[in-house]
Amino acid sequence: MTDTAEKPQAVNAGRKKTNWAVFIPGLAFFALVILFAVIMARPGRDVTEIPSMLLGKPAPQLTLPAIEGLTGPDGAPVPGFDPAAFEGEPYLVNVWASWCVPCRQEHPLLMRMAAQDGVTILGLNYKDKTPNALSFLSGLGNPYTQAGADQSGRAAIEWGVYGVPESFVVGADGTVLYKHTGPLTPEAIEKEILPRLEIARPAN
Repeated sequence: MTDTAEKPQAVNAGRKKTNWAVFIPGLAFFALVILFAVIMARPGRDVTEIPSMLLGKPAPQLTLPAIEGLTGPDGAPVPGFDPAAFEGEPYLVNVWASWCVPCRQEHPLLMRMAAQDGVTILGLNYKDKTPNALSFLSGLGNPYTQAGADQSGRAAIEWGVYGVPESFVVGADGTVLYKHTGPLTPEAIEKEILPRLEIARPAN
């Protein structure tokens, strides 16, 4: 009888208790991912208008080196990315890369915008190889007054970029007025970007 009574105690002693607390961080992260997915999938939500922490705040003033070998129509080198050079003027910042298929889709729209009076577009070339960036712009045209090489991705982080392409309207006072996530569309340009650039332009 003694042996029989002691066996369950020995078995229970050998079992390890599960510490459920170790699963809490993972479950919390999973819940946040699900919540974000549900919010993003809400009917009627415009995914091109993902909120930006920069809206209403000063645009980052990071400078970037020029894309080596990139020249303008006059044969002069296109300068690197330096928003401070346009203090007092509104401009559009476009984040792009040669490996980005949607960037290729939106590029003709950028070219049309750049041909309009008073529209200044600055290009932020994200994690690209110089020969590929040059080939992209030589084949499709260069809409950028300035074009900087963000090979490390640091500038994109400062701008709060989720992925390429993205575009930002910056007012004459250097404040970020609007962010468009994904490839530009004719509707977004006509209803959101050009009106904001026009309103932000200083009165003569």
